[in-house]
Amino acid sequence: MPTRILIVDDDPSVRVSLADALRGDDREVEAAESAEAALQLLDGAPPDVVLTDVRMPGLDGIELLRLLRQRLPSTDVILMTAYDDMPTVVAAMREGARDFLPKPIDLADLRQVLARTLEDRRIRERARRAAEEDAGRYHLERLVGRDPRMIAIYKLVGQLAANRASVLIRGETGTGKELIARAIHYNSGDAAEPFVPVNCTALPTTLLESELFGHKRGSFTGAIADRRGRFALAGRGTIFLDEIGDTSPEFQAKVLRVLEDHECYPVGADRAERTEARVIAATHGNLEELVAAGKFREDLYYRLRVVEIRVPPLRERVGDLPLLADYLLRRAAEELHRAPPVLSTEAVEALFVHDWPGNVRELENALTRALVLATGNVIRPDHLTIGDRPAPPTELGSLEQVERRHVAHVLEATGGQKARAAHILGVSRPRLNRLLRKYGLE
Repeated sequence: MPTRILIVDDDPSVRVSLADALRGDDREVEAAESAEAALQLLDGAPPDVVLTDVRMPGLDGIELLRLLRQRLPSTDVILMTAYDDMPTVVAAMREGARDFLPKPIDLADLRQVLARTLEDRRIRERARRAAEEDAGRYHLERLVGRDPRMIAIYKLVGQLAANRASVLIRGETGTGKELIARAIHYNSGDAAEPFVPVNCTALPTTLLESELFGHKRGSFTGAIADRRGRFALAGRGTIFLDEIGDTSPEFQAKVLRVLEDHECYPVGADRAERTEARVIAATHGNLEELVAAGKFREDLYYRLRVVEIRVPPLRERVGDLPLLADYLLRRAAEELHRAPPVLSTEAVEALFVHDWPGNVRELENALTRALVLATGNVIRPDHLTIGDRPAPPTELGSLEQVERRHVAHVLEATGGQKARAAHILGVSRPRLNRLLRKYGLE
């Protein structure tokens, strides 16, 4: 299908010259002398790209841009003006312009901007089709991934949602332990009850006990009134104790009492209070070593790990990088009120060369920063800062070169396991074997 381009300018000579320069076998070009005339043309086949002047009688280009963003959000708009002033540029980009060109138009610059715009559209379309194919697959709450270990976690989350067993979630910082805890809670029969997260390292032991169990008036300096603790506020909901491995033995003893007797003592109280809250704990530390060193209670260790979930670090499931990156970018775009962005092939390849010590949290921060820096809706390597340095440039190459690199990346990430690689790539095993033979990757 040919690309449809609409030129909007009140100068007939500009309309004619630009139309002649852009028209081709794979491009259909229409022209309008005003924004009002352009809007009337939208009733037919919508344009893929609108190239519009800013200063025009009646509606100006910025106003046309606003209307186009409302009516045709997938149409890219490039603005032109002889008034090359900063406020106009800022207004144009803020309203969602794809790019901005000063008059008189340099045709070489225009062709370059148009080529990049059309390439970005092709990338977005491929991403849209892939998203449709993946809709509803391997997602539970905000958990994303195709790695077999993640899929096993999804199944376990479903099983745990049907009961109230204590759970210990283990994994490096930034792997998404709290997301898993939330998924267990919000898929359970007690989802209407509170989910109460507590960072056990954020407060000293005395204040942490008061925060969790409550306190009585006069029990310590500043306790001017009785206060209910997090366990009481949670009801039949979930208490999520993050970084439980870094707590003191005294605090551990009180958590153990809650798990054994389902009751807790507010600070300064002589009577226990009943609690029905479920406990899910998480740690990045090695609890076995802490138990051996006498820094973590062995009886609490076994009480917490009725069921244990180990979350793999991102470097061990790099096959999930494209899926995770797409999800995190779309979520960041919603929060920033931006159009859904996509990653270029070069940017995806840049993600594969980093080992992500900060895991999913580091990836999310890098992508959010890239989205803020990108002027369009396609994220490129120069938008990414990975490991305190800009991402190295990657060479796109031909479609076959890109496909070969992607297959090689996934095969390496799965340790040569063809069944996993085929699953991640979304191809059958025979199709994968043909690709491996084709590219000499067997």
